[in-house]
Order: sequence, then C-alpha cells, then structure tokens
Amino acid sequence: MQLGGGKSENDTLTRKQVNDAAAFIRSLAERNGRNAAWAELAVRKAVSLSASEAQSKGVINFIADSVPAVLAAADGRSVRSGDEKRVLHTQGLTVERLALDWRSELLSFIADPNVAYILLLIGIYGLIFELASPGYLLPGVAGAICLVLGLYALQVLPINYAGLALMGLGVAFMIGEVFVPSFGALGLGGVLAFTVGSVILFDSSNLRVSLTLVGGTAVISAAFFLWIISRVLGLRRRRPVSGREEMIGSVGVVVSDAGDHVLIRVHGESWSATAAGPLRVGQRVRVTAIDGLKLTVTPEE
Repeated sequence: MQLGGGKSENDTLTRKQVNDAAAFIRSLAERNGRNAAWAELAVRKAVSLSASEAQSKGVINFIADSVPAVLAAADGRSVRSGDEKRVLHTQGLTVERLALDWRSELLSFIADPNVAYILLLIGIYGLIFELASPGYLLPGVAGAICLVLGLYALQVLPINYAGLALMGLGVAFMIGEVFVPSFGALGLGGVLAFTVGSVILFDSSNLRVSLTLVGGTAVISAAFFLWIISRVLGLRRRRPVSGREEMIGSVGVVVSDAGDHVLIRVHGESWSATAAGPLRVGQRVRVTAIDGLKLTVTPEE
C-alpha cells in the first residue's frame, strides 16, 4: 500500500508540474501575440516544428540567416518590455562583436570531448608510468595536471556514469598489472573496459569521442601490454645468469686432482668438486649438481 501510494503521489506531482509549465507558456505566448495552442502542445506533447512551419503557425516572427538580416527584419517591430510597448529601430546599427577572453577560450578548448579524452589518457598513463618507475617525477606531475583538467572537462559535459565507471575500472586493472603481473589478463581486461567506457562516456548524440581516437588508443594500449607479456615470457625462458641455478650446466676446467680433493675453475672461481670417475688437470667438465660449496661434475665430451 505504501508503494502504491508513493507512486500515486509522484504521478500527481508530475501532472502538477506539467500543468504549471503549460499554463505559464500559454500566458507568455498570448501576451506576445504568438500561437498559444501550439506552445501548450510543445509542453504537454513535446511536439516540434521546422523553421518554415514555425513561421507559418505564428510561433516565430521571421527567419534570418545572418545578423544584418535579423536587424533589418526587426526594424519597426514593437515589443513588450514589462508593461510598456517599444518600437525597435535596428536599421543601420553598428554590430559590435565581443571576442572571448583567453580564459573562456581555454575552457572552451578543454571542454571539447576529444580534448578531454586525450587529457584523461595523458593523465592516466603518466601516473601508471610514475608508479611503475618511481623517481622520474615529470610523468607523474604532467599526468596529475592533465588528469585534473580532464576531470574538470567531464564536470561540464553530459557524461554517462556507467561509461565513467568502466573507464575507472579499466584504469584500476591497468595499474594492477603494474604491481601484480598476471601475464596480461589485468592489462588487456583494463584496456577493454576503458575502451567500452570511452564509447558510451557521453550521453548527448552531438558530443562523442572520435571512434578513430578510441580505436587507436585501444590498439596502442593492447600492443603495449602484449609487448609486456612477450617480455615477461622471454625473461622466464632465459637461462639464469647468476646464483645457484646459473651454476648448473656451467663448464669448467680441472686445475688440481690431488686425490679426492679436486679443484675446478668455473667463471674465474675455484670450487671443490667430485666426479664419478677420475679426472685430470686441464680436462673440461660440466657441473651437474651443487651441494653447499661442493660441485658434482662430469667430463665434458
């Protein structure tokens, strides 16, 4: 019962808001001599008209394609200002254009969806690089600045929060790949989530990130993580170059065979060694095992 009552109250409130808006637009249209019936339909039914239809139905006064045309068409018309009617004298007026200042130009440039997306990319990859290789500072500083500017641009743009959440999840996965190597699972998953989030980031059909930019970014990111995977696999297959594992399989030369006390030289170091058979000085041997500081060797064929 409570749920049904809440829904009924919401419907009543919605009808009240629509009725108030329709009454206001109708009174405004009647006051200015416009088509009041169509104005009310625009509120109640969300109807729309082309420019020529709007002029024929009395929704607008005239159509003009330039500022001089507007001034010429408006000359001699009367308008209501408060309770007074005034006649417009616009013929021959000087048009003064006010240019945007540098701050407005900068904010307008940043608010472009493609620019905002690029700023986010620079910020994210700058921070990832700084986390992966601490101490460079420049990538981290530049990345933080670009990330803040990109987030500011998202604040003034109509964004889809599901897309933003996917981008954030993708960033988390890519950063996780830096600290928890997963043979590319986190990195490639992050690229996929970030790409899908980029495509659905903006709600408006007129504001979208270029698919070429999104696709290029996805390809470059995927190639980067595939390169990391290949490097990790190559390092795992590479023979050790130090430590106990590196000693197994190394080749040395016998330098002393005094009884049971055999010395061999491996990598410039002298080691005690044992073998299944007799050895002679100068003979090449291969290390097969290591026990503490003593090697087990076999003759090298």
